[in-house]
Amino acid sequence: MAMSRREIAKDAVQQGVEAAITTSGRISAILFDTARRVTTEVGAFGTELFEITEASRRAGEDPDDGGRVTPTHPQDD
Repeated sequence: MAMSRREIAKDAVQQGVEAAITTSGRISAILFDTARRVTTEVGAFGTELFEITEASRRAGEDPDDGGRVTPTHPQDD
């Protein structure tokens, strides 16, 4: 039994919509993965900044003066 023109058109539209949805899903997955990776990298950068700040603070502490921070360039009064 031959397919009618309407059934052929319906099948073509159905396949087109399915292809569009599949492509949209793949693009969405790429975008979500990219956003996840960017978030991970920004978090790692923040962690490094925190560690650098803490190391700087510890380096400026002098254990002989009770933990007070000594300025590197004292100002003249």
